[in-house]
Amino acid sequence: MATGTEPPGTNRTATGVRSPGRAAIAARHLRTDRWWLSPAATAAGLLAFVAYSTWRAFANADYYAAPYVSPFYSPCLAENCVPMRGGPNWEIFGSWWGLSPALLILVFPLGFRLTCYYYRKAYYRGFWAAPPACAVAEPHRTYTGETRFPLLLQNLHRYFFYTALPVAGILTYDTALTFRNADYAWGHAGFGTLLFLVNITLIWAYTLSCHSCRHIVGGRLKHFSKHPVRHRLWTWVGRLNARHMLLAWASLISVALCDLYVYLLATGTFDDPRFF
Repeated sequence: MATGTEPPGTNRTATGVRSPGRAAIAARHLRTDRWWLSPAATAAGLLAFVAYSTWRAFANADYYAAPYVSPFYSPCLAENCVPMRGGPNWEIFGSWWGLSPALLILVFPLGFRLTCYYYRKAYYRGFWAAPPACAVAEPHRTYTGETRFPLLLQNLHRYFFYTALPVAGILTYDTALTFRNADYAWGHAGFGTLLFLVNITLIWAYTLSCHSCRHIVGGRLKHFSKHPVRHRLWTWVGRLNARHMLLAWASLISVALCDLYVYLLATGTFDDPRFF
């Protein structure tokens, strides 16, 4: 197979994989496997979560079933929140806010995930085909990367990380409150308690496995030997970072399951099974 860089008849005004200087391969790719399956599955999974979370965010109902509060609505920052005894009720926004209180808080975890390095790869491939898979040419005529608006905003990821930390802390507080019963008595646990414990573990693991966290902990150090504590933390974060993709999906699913569980309890679909 000829792989020259300027075959006869090359259009010097062409762009992308057909531009001068690129390998002269007639086929757009040489892969024979089902390379489209991964981006298609990724797009389907993300679309399912977007559809579900959008419905729940605008529902403005059925997000609290004592002692459980949906992670989509915590903390509740408006006066139109359902009163939660001992829960995250912070009436920062007055009665003028008539929309769902979830819209006030979801912008922070959503911004953190949208700008996450893994999620960028996921939706770039799944929706924008940039590129759709390894060794498969993207259909776009030009490539500017993340140097122009709106993709330039991806650089805000490091700042969204700082907002993700207090959100994870609040969800940890919510998880502690699940060790009460419906009458707010302490020393009890139900199936929801177990579900919330799994969720907060995954949330913290995903947050701390972030590339920005890894850089904050151990980046810009010239001599690890002079910073043994930061080196040890950097090593731990690095191990989590190797599983960032798995943690991204697992935490996304667990958040949705926690919200769904609270919704089912709040609508009276079933009662929370109690362990003790």
